[in-house]
This record gives sequence, C-alpha cells and structure tokens, in this order.
Amino acid sequence: MARFLVKRLLAAVLTLFAVSVLSFLMFFGLPRDPVTGMCPKNCNAERLERVRVELGLRDPLPEQYANYMKGIVVGRDLGSSQGGRCDAPCLGYSYVRSEAVTDTLARVLPVTLSIVIPAAVLWLVLGVGLGMISALRRGTVLDRVAIGFSLAGASMQLYFVGAVLLLVFTYNLRITPVPGYTSIFDNPVKWASGLVLAWVALAFLFSAIYARLSRAQMLETLSEDFVRTARAKGVPKRKVYGRHALRAAITPIVTIAGLDVGGALGGTVITETTFGLQGLGRTAVDAVKSGDLPTIMATVLISAFFIVVANIVVDFLYAAIDPRVRLR
Repeated sequence: MARFLVKRLLAAVLTLFAVSVLSFLMFFGLPRDPVTGMCPKNCNAERLERVRVELGLRDPLPEQYANYMKGIVVGRDLGSSQGGRCDAPCLGYSYVRSEAVTDTLARVLPVTLSIVIPAAVLWLVLGVGLGMISALRRGTVLDRVAIGFSLAGASMQLYFVGAVLLLVFTYNLRITPVPGYTSIFDNPVKWASGLVLAWVALAFLFSAIYARLSRAQMLETLSEDFVRTARAKGVPKRKVYGRHALRAAITPIVTIAGLDVGGALGGTVITETTFGLQGLGRTAVDAVKSGDLPTIMATVLISAFFIVVANIVVDFLYAAIDPRVRLR
C-alpha cells in the first residue's frame, strides 16, 4: 500500500509539473504582450512598463517559471503595489481584479465545491440505484420507466434543463429562491435552497448516464459464472446481488465517476452560467475574455489537480470494491 501510494503521488507530481510547464509556455511564452490586456485602457507607457517589471515579464522565461513555481511552494514577495507578501501557495497577482489570485480562488472555489459535491452524491445514488433495480427487474414496467428516464436525460442539455427548472420552480411556482451562493457555515438552509436547482439539473442529466451504464454492467455481471455458482450453492439473493454482483459491476462505474467528478470540480461553466453563480468555471471564462493570464494559469492548475486527485482516489476504491485488484 505504501509503495503504491508513493508511486501514485510521484506520478501526480510529475503530471502537475508537466501541466504547469505546458500552460506556462502557452500563456506566458506567446509572442504577444499580455500586459496590454491586463492593464486598463487608460494605462500610459510608463504604467505598462511598470506592470511588466512587477510581473517579472522582463526576466528570461526559465527565470519567470522558476519564480512562479517558487511562489506556489514557499510564497513570494509581489511588491507593495501588488499587496506585498503572498504566502504559499501563491499563484500570482491579477491586475484585472486588483487582487492576489489566491484570494480570487478562495472566493470562487467554495461555490464550485458546493455545486458539484452534493450533485455528485445525488446522481450516483439515483443513477446507480435506478440502474441496478432496472437490471434486477428486467422486462418489467419499472425497467421500461428507467430506460425512458435514461433516454430523456441523455438527450437533453444542461442549459435547457436549467432554464426549465428556473422558469417553473423559481419564477412561476416561486417554490425556490433565485439561485445564489451563501456559505454553508453562515446559513445552511439558505445555502441549500440557493443551489438546489443546480443540484437537480446536474443530477438529472448525469444520473441518466449512470443508470444506463450500471444497468448494462449489472446484466453482464449476472450472467457470469461466479454469480451462477453462488446461486447454485443456495446463497441468499441479497448476498448474491449485493456482495458479489454489485461489487463486480460497479468497478467501471467508479472510473467514470472519478473522471466526471474531477472534471466537474475543475469548473462547471455551463451550470454556473445558467444559474448565475460565480464559481471556478465562470472565473476561468472571464479571465480568458479579459486576458487575465495569472488567473488562467491558476484555474488550469486547479483543474488538473482535481483530475489527478480523482484518479488516485479511483485507484484506491478499486482495491476496496474489487478483491481481485491489488495495489502494487
């Protein structure tokens, strides 16, 4: 276990290092002046030059990258005009927002986490549960309803489902308030009521995919030899389906769930735009529009971090779910 953990952590560090190098070269190594997009239109030549010096853009490219990585690991001094000392992990200073990038992320990351994590729990429980029940009741009315639900969810888009939910439940029936973010530590009820429509929209679309996948996996597993052997031995159905069939069928679902959750944590752009929430996704889009390179770099690294962590978690879940998998 320890050896596997060390290997995966080293691989994660190398992956993030490669992402940081590529994204840095892509954004800071382009043959264009990034300061023109960051600085307001009324900036004169002297102001533009001062911004270039403060951002270190006059330094050689390897030195710029080394300073950037140093800021992430141990922090760095951004100068008095950029707020002074920036503690680790320091991801630079945004002249567009006039604040350290870490302050921006500290404000928007809780929004994205509050959207994705509860929605992921809903879509996994609903989708996997519906798919498993549908497989066990194959050919019944319940199975047909589950298939219809899956097809409906797979054929719709988030912006359409979100708009319908807003129209019906917020503006017509007035059951839910206008979506917004409130910290769960300040007011849990307001936090949930402001995000419930986003959770429902994501859960409806993603659970449809998981229902189809889990149904297909469960049907395939039920025809395996070890399931037939368990039945022939007289093992109770609950144990056959729960302990044997379900554990074998859920393994590929864990892979997709890890990638979906990791990718969603990297920024749910459409969800945040549809419901008017300022999370990591919308922040990244706004940064691209305004040419805010430090914020773009930070959102890319955060997204890569979530995906890498999700893959590590998936590997450990494999071993916990399927006894045939061994960590080496």
